[in-house]
Amino acid sequence: MSVPVHIRFVLVGTQHPGNIGAAARAMKTMGLARLVLVAPEKALDDVAMRRSAGAEDVLGDAPVVATLAEAVADCQLVLGCTARSRRVQLEELLPELAGQRAVAKASEGAEVAFVFGRERTGLTNEELQLCHLAVHIPSNPEFSSLNLAAAVQVLAYEVRMAQLEGQVQPAREPGFGDAPASHAQLEGMFSQFGETLDQIDFHKGRAPESAMRKLRRLFMKADLTEQEVRLLRGILADAQRMARLAGIRPD
Repeated sequence: MSVPVHIRFVLVGTQHPGNIGAAARAMKTMGLARLVLVAPEKALDDVAMRRSAGAEDVLGDAPVVATLAEAVADCQLVLGCTARSRRVQLEELLPELAGQRAVAKASEGAEVAFVFGRERTGLTNEELQLCHLAVHIPSNPEFSSLNLAAAVQVLAYEVRMAQLEGQVQPAREPGFGDAPASHAQLEGMFSQFGETLDQIDFHKGRAPESAMRKLRRLFMKADLTEQEVRLLRGILADAQRMARLAGIRPD
């Protein structure tokens, strides 16, 4: 099974087409070809093609989608590249370990995405919430700004090294258990969790965001399978049914 076909690099809200071209070049030098663009500010142009320097095929094959959720809907592992810690508390990996985790997951046949944010502002907290893990490149704290294409090159290199070294093994043996849950399946479960907590008046007037952030972290770390998500959603459906029968209404 070819690992690179299961790994995509997602660029969110890119402001300069030339950076997209340079990122495509960085990917192709490391044997990666799946690029996804989320709402770029400008369309690809001659500058992007020139900066790709031979990776025009990567650009030509790159789908453009409206949201990050759409870009990673079928993924079982999403790694958000961020320059600094934010309110969204995710397990944070250095690039080498991130590359190893990605290759291990991809070797199972799972879809994996590395997500990169805007040149000036990076990923929003809402976008980071869609990620399972955070990746931080430990640059010079006195000059920490890293060009988008350079960040892509670092992560693409680590993916390449992990693949070549062959030091990671699939976490699941082929045919063992159920397939890992996709990003879209997890988001559906989170949405139902939020509805259920409202219906059973779990929050009791408190803001629900904190509880949902903690639940996201908990289940993102659990590496749930499709079967486990179905089980949890069945439990939630029963809780919702009982809440309706009991006539529970939030204040």
